[in-house]
Amino acid sequence: MVGQEKIDRINELAKLAKERTLTEGEEKERQALRKEYIQAFRKNAKQQFDRIKIVD
Repeated sequence: MVGQEKIDRINELAKLAKERTLTEGEEKERQALRKEYIQAFRKNAKQQFDRIKIVD
């Protein structure tokens, strides 16, 4: 699971990207954080879908 601190950093970098061009280091950090967030999201979604039982 991605912690709130990392989500806040993703949002901070997104806000900076709207205001100015990100530095190379910031862009790499942004990509790494996004990748980690998306992986955690997919894992969580898959776990939830695996628990769903359809009842007729």
